[in-house]
Amino acid sequence: MSALEQIKELQRRMNASIIGQQKVVDRMLLTLLCNGNALLEGLPGLAKTRAIKTMAKNLESDFSRIQFTPDLLPSDVSGAEIYLGEEAEERFVFQPGPIFGNLILADEINRSPAKVQAALLEAMEERQVTVAGKTHKMPELFMVLATQNPVEQEGTYPLPEAQMDRFLMHITMDHPDDASELEIIRLVRGESSTKGSEKPPIIPQQAVFEARQEILQVGISEAMEKYVVAIIAATRRPAELDADLGRWIQVGASPRGSLALDKTARANAWWSGRDHVTPDDIRAMAHDCLRHRLMLSYEASADGVSADQVLTKILQLVAVA
Repeated sequence: MSALEQIKELQRRMNASIIGQQKVVDRMLLTLLCNGNALLEGLPGLAKTRAIKTMAKNLESDFSRIQFTPDLLPSDVSGAEIYLGEEAEERFVFQPGPIFGNLILADEINRSPAKVQAALLEAMEERQVTVAGKTHKMPELFMVLATQNPVEQEGTYPLPEAQMDRFLMHITMDHPDDASELEIIRLVRGESSTKGSEKPPIIPQQAVFEARQEILQVGISEAMEKYVVAIIAATRRPAELDADLGRWIQVGASPRGSLALDKTARANAWWSGRDHVTPDDIRAMAHDCLRHRLMLSYEASADGVSADQVLTKILQLVAVA
């Protein structure tokens, strides 16, 4: 099978296990194909944990779960130097933490203070961890999927803007519709009676690496590049586009926003079987790539305007060059 066929098979298996969340599954796979990290936000019980576990179960990978709590220490994430004693040939040896896996679930990341959240920063951005002056590389296949609950505020710590910006996508998860809810009940009931059944072959990591190389070959015209830049510029100089946008946006997207739109638009085009990017690819990715990169003003909060509504208005006003 080709790389695209294997990734589509992974998508099919995930959709069979995560009912009614096709968009979330697609965004998770696109994040993996773009070698990025994702922040998944949704109410409890919407299968956020199940989503990445299903991906890890069907893809050749090592899965690690880090449950973030207020008493977690940075070394609990990255690992630490262990003292072996005076008689040992090496007195200290590095004990890797759970961050050294392929697919990392950072569950309820906002329940730990900033110093613990920051332990992820170097791994997410540089693909390495430095402990006791020594640098340790992450595996070639590496993705952090962090989850957070949007409604529970007691005992939580907001993610620093610097860390938010390092997530390629901020994916939101809503309740499934009634028909999907019925399928979920039947699926979970059926899983209890089919344990031990034969599992399909695991999809190799090589399929992801081949897909990434093919995505690099997807073309993006100068007009599409300028369209990406125009969208980002509208978040930084919103008053030039619309008076309301000028009141609502306090801080616009960083250059990482441009890079994220470029990467994900090309991945979305490849996903759709095309060798070039269209405006629809860019618009499809804009909300997930930019909603966490905008800092809205008090006026926006007073008007009841969300980042998604701001981005929708920008996409309506910004024309393709």
